[in-house]
Amino acid sequence: MSPAPIKHGLYAAGLPRFVDPLPIPEIAKPDRQGVYRVSMREIETQVHRDLKPTRCWSYGTTVPGPTFEVRAGKPISVEWKNQLPEKHFLPIDHTLCGAGKDVPEVRTIVHVHGARVPPESDGYPERWFAPGKSRTVHYPNRQDAATLWYHDHAMGIERLNQYAGLFGAYLLRDDHEDALHLPRAPYEIPLFIFDRIFDQDGQLQYPTSGMPDTPWVSEMYGEAILVNGKLAPDLEVEPRTYRFRVVNSSNARFLYLALSNETAFQQIGSDQGLLPAPVQLRTLTLAPAERADVLVDFSRLAGQSILLKSQSFELMRFRVKSSGAALGWTPPAKLRDVARLSRSAVVKTRTLGLDEYEDPVTHGMLMLLDKKRWHEPVSEKPVLDSTEIWEFVNYTGDTHPIHLHLVRFQVLERQRFDIDGFRYEKKMQLIGQPVLPEPNEMGWKDTVQAHPESITRIIIRFEGHAGRYVWHCHVLEHAANEMMRPFEVLPKRSQ
Repeated sequence: MSPAPIKHGLYAAGLPRFVDPLPIPEIAKPDRQGVYRVSMREIETQVHRDLKPTRCWSYGTTVPGPTFEVRAGKPISVEWKNQLPEKHFLPIDHTLCGAGKDVPEVRTIVHVHGARVPPESDGYPERWFAPGKSRTVHYPNRQDAATLWYHDHAMGIERLNQYAGLFGAYLLRDDHEDALHLPRAPYEIPLFIFDRIFDQDGQLQYPTSGMPDTPWVSEMYGEAILVNGKLAPDLEVEPRTYRFRVVNSSNARFLYLALSNETAFQQIGSDQGLLPAPVQLRTLTLAPAERADVLVDFSRLAGQSILLKSQSFELMRFRVKSSGAALGWTPPAKLRDVARLSRSAVVKTRTLGLDEYEDPVTHGMLMLLDKKRWHEPVSEKPVLDSTEIWEFVNYTGDTHPIHLHLVRFQVLERQRFDIDGFRYEKKMQLIGQPVLPEPNEMGWKDTVQAHPESITRIIIRFEGHAGRYVWHCHVLEHAANEMMRPFEVLPKRSQ
């Protein structure tokens, strides 16, 4: 379904570039009781020097919100306070699951994406709370160092709440990572990259279908791409190696990141932490919700300006100082051991379809996982500490970034199939041999790109906690229209 055109939208490419410094989110601090207290509130923030302040929603006072820096093995508690207005400023589709007129218009629940937490602290979409309420949750942090992030996950309006600005970084550190002596602040910087649509006054607009009762659109793409909340910001860097924690926090846009001078960079980590070894790249593809831990060596670029790009978009500028000692740094050839999960340990293989369906009664399109809607009985019930293979069979023409809560997993392989043979003859005809993941997918993941007309296989050990969690497409418009399902990890005694 094509979105309705935005009237009098801002032409972001016409604004002067690189006139605002790159903002660096502040570090979250606990209070005297050791509890982090974070308020969600409406704010105004200036996304560009020449625009009026933009109304946004924030965890605190900025978009993205404050960065949590936490240690593996040291649990924390966070009180999330909903101090948002009672009316949403973006268009709600009340026909979507969980977004009916019988619930508060504004509601929130926080999910720390990639965290291994008990179910009551995971941010289950139906456990939202309204303005004036708060929720205190506990994060054990019993996992390896990784670039995690937190964001809203309220049923039916997650796409709008995140679009409004509800997200931030959650950096988990451990002793192993410390021993590698990777660059640290001020040479370690989170980069949240996300696209938006603005009107001529610099206010957020969200596209609609043009039908007042069913405004949902299948994807949201904006021609203004922000980095840490600024349009085309500028960062002055020293001639040395920097570490960037890159998060694609877009609703639907994939990023294809490259440096303008074709300089190679090194990816040292993915969703769930360090890779086995550095991977040299000139282009990095990130789906919504995927993360990359990247090293860029500016030591030989003194006095130069380099752009970070995604296809035709100029995202930001790095200005390398001409003075100062050049301090290039090469990471070790081995970053950490990543033992591959064994197929011999697998107790079950689940084949799960990703598909689109005509839905003429409401939206014209319905997007389902394994042909099931959200409220149908739970069908995926792995047992705690068991290992399974999940096969995502993508019958659509889109790549779907599939995220599983609670767990980390490894990508096994992808294999093409004949979509016409399946559609018209109901036969699954595989094409060629399975393709192994790229080197930068050989670490632990929590979000995987399920390619079109392909089977994507992942292997998962369900560790940590029993209880009910969620798996879904992380194109937020897809997840809002039923491309999200619960799964339940059963305790061992249920065998």
